[in-house]
Amino acid sequence: MATRRSVETPATTASGARSAPAKGKRSTSSKPAGRATVSAEDRRTMIAEAAYLRAERRGFDPGHETEDWLAAEEEVDALLALGQGGPAQ
Repeated sequence: MATRRSVETPATTASGARSAPAKGKRSTSSKPAGRATVSAEDRRTMIAEAAYLRAERRGFDPGHETEDWLAAEEEVDALLALGQGGPAQ
């Protein structure tokens, strides 16, 4: 049978009060320095997946491939613009 052990984290003291983090260590809650950009290949893959999902929801009814692709392209571009902190174009 496994037993549980009580382990103190470095950020707590014996009384349970939180202490300041050690100098030289970064806080894990800091904001990222910059946002990663999406390559053209990754963007195309995202669009293809979104278009496929649109076709699947429609039951793969033929004749709507271009419509699915264009709608997926708008959707992905809007999501990427939100991730960059700017409005969709």
